[in-house]
Amino acid sequence: MPLFKRKPFPLTETPTDLKPQENVFQVRFTKEIFRSYSEYLNRIDLYRRRVWTCKVTGRGNLTYEEALICESNAIKKVQQIPKELIFPVLSDVQFSMLTLKDLVNSIAEKFQGQLLEGSELYGMKNNHVTPCKIIKILEEDTKTKFEVAWLEKDKKVPINALVSAEDLITKLPFTRGTLKSFIKESTYRSGPWVLHDKLAKKHGISTDPPQELKGIISLRDGVVVCSRKRKKVEDEHGAQAKSGEFVAITSVENADGEYKKPKKQHIRYPIDDLLVGLAGDDHKLTERPSPCRDFSVPMGCVGDLLMVWDFCTSFGRLLHLSPFSLEDFEGALGHKDSNVVLLVECHSALLRLLMKDNGKFSLSVQNRKRKPKITLITWTEYLCDFLEMIGVLELCSHITMIKRGHYGLLDIHIKLGILKELLAQALETNLLRTKLDENYDQRQAFAATKREKAIEEGKKRREEKRRLKGESEAKELTGTGSSDTANDSVEPVEVNPAEENGNVLKKLDKTVKSPSENSITLLCSLQMHDSEEEQTAHAPKKNAKNQKADLKAIPNGTNDSTKRKIHKMMKKDIKETIEKKSKEQRKEYLEREIEKRFIRHSPLGKDRDYNRYWFFRRDGRIFIENSDSTQWGYYSCKEELDAFMGSLNPKGVREWALKKQLQKHYDKICSELLKRSKDLAQKIAMEEAVLRRSTRVRAPPRDNPALAFLKYENKWKED
Repeated sequence: MPLFKRKPFPLTETPTDLKPQENVFQVRFTKEIFRSYSEYLNRIDLYRRRVWTCKVTGRGNLTYEEALICESNAIKKVQQIPKELIFPVLSDVQFSMLTLKDLVNSIAEKFQGQLLEGSELYGMKNNHVTPCKIIKILEEDTKTKFEVAWLEKDKKVPINALVSAEDLITKLPFTRGTLKSFIKESTYRSGPWVLHDKLAKKHGISTDPPQELKGIISLRDGVVVCSRKRKKVEDEHGAQAKSGEFVAITSVENADGEYKKPKKQHIRYPIDDLLVGLAGDDHKLTERPSPCRDFSVPMGCVGDLLMVWDFCTSFGRLLHLSPFSLEDFEGALGHKDSNVVLLVECHSALLRLLMKDNGKFSLSVQNRKRKPKITLITWTEYLCDFLEMIGVLELCSHITMIKRGHYGLLDIHIKLGILKELLAQALETNLLRTKLDENYDQRQAFAATKREKAIEEGKKRREEKRRLKGESEAKELTGTGSSDTANDSVEPVEVNPAEENGNVLKKLDKTVKSPSENSITLLCSLQMHDSEEEQTAHAPKKNAKNQKADLKAIPNGTNDSTKRKIHKMMKKDIKETIEKKSKEQRKEYLEREIEKRFIRHSPLGKDRDYNRYWFFRRDGRIFIENSDSTQWGYYSCKEELDAFMGSLNPKGVREWALKKQLQKHYDKICSELLKRSKDLAQKIAMEEAVLRRSTRVRAPPRDNPALAFLKYENKWKED
């Protein structure tokens, strides 16, 4: 059953004295019965709130019904684990001290590629990949043979054959997500993981803690509990409190076996997000909005879609490929036409880059005596040559369909798989690596200039502050200095707190002419002395850091003097460009130029559940990727962004860093979100206008905004 605030939620019991003719109200998905309509409405309202958590997967921010569906789907996935592997998997889980991620990885590595009777997989038949099922495992002359049944669609009766392990394509018999759900469903606690008693007894797995854990855990009423001693916990707390770390202390046991509530400990925030508990001021956090998930490609392909689109638009100048929107790219991938210009230009641009590099693909094209120019008619020939060169079985099996001119009928994950392989080969070319080196050098030069300008402005502000402070001190001392001069006294020097700096005081005593002049000079001199000491103390560290970054930016083939000269020349050119600009214009110019020198995209940060958040400059959305990279969503309006930022708890290290990044780029993200909202409203208006037209004057398909990707034209294409 779904969890409410991470705890089980009991359902209302059915009244026992119901009469056959009595009118009642029943909740559809829980079968609860209420006599009072107000109670029924209150319960329905609670179930519709996004405060429920799936018990199996741990997903939160769900309604009760969504959590029920999530649990049922997760249980179905759990049932997909082969029966032969349940016992060894549960044996590894019982009393394991690993984290969930490490435990899943260790079990997956153990069972990766196991060939068992009844397993369905793929094998090589007549140099073609064909699905098959293992019928029997045979041992012949120290070699293992497999009797398999070929599961071909066109033949009703499967044909058995004897193959070796080399002819079979092995893979994990279950996904990591399925394994993770299975572990959560089978256990009632973690650290260590402990199986349910009935499940352990069913499969004959011991429920007694191992010898190495008996000092840490113990059994109480048949349930595993932690039994750490008070002294050990307090020693750990004392050691960690000195370093400022957070310590979670549970109830501890004294010598008489009684439990005492520990004293409340001071917590230094931020701490790990999963350790943050609800406090009095957390009611100010807003409810986290649910992300939209209406992608036109399958959910498992969204990550590859974003990667390919971001690469093609970021390196468009190098590829001679004019930019296009993510929606157009999605529409082009889902279109069944085999010669969509957008996809043809993407493939052609990447293939041309590989041909220019004079690498393996270029030699393959020369050996086949192909023409150097890729056209709308011949692009599939070059693509088939590329697929044959890389030799990926999953992609090579579609070469025949592509040669027949049916590229558009391929599944979307196959199309993206081909583009991913093209990207992987393009990243290894010398042309792209040279471009990345240039971008890195220029980014370093712009960043160094920005840093120097910030230091100069900081110095000016400090000098102005010291000057104003000196003038104010002078005015105050001038009023009292006249009476001091009349009495011919030097008391202001004796009572000045700056006497602690003995060396400076001795130098100033030799040149004292009047008490007022001495006090002003002493104050300003000490401030200058302190600021110079601070600057000299920090200068070597900053210079060393800058020099290290500068040397890293220049290729290894040049010597140190040449590297410094190149870097100085680049900074000199940048300074000349921004010399006549104002402070705000200079800042905007440097940030804009740094963004143009693209190297790679990094996520904005992570939330408490390790979901990653991405923002791309050419698309006005914030994309959310879950920790397993299996689910994607996005926020597309300013209201959702504001609500999301209000839901982030700054007491956790991850959400604190994420909120800081969002605040830093808030104006830029909001402008992109507003721009996207306007474009979307205009697109909807155009679609409604098309629908209102009469059938006799219907516009051609290319005028439909939903098919805007068909109008794409590569304006940067090479002649």
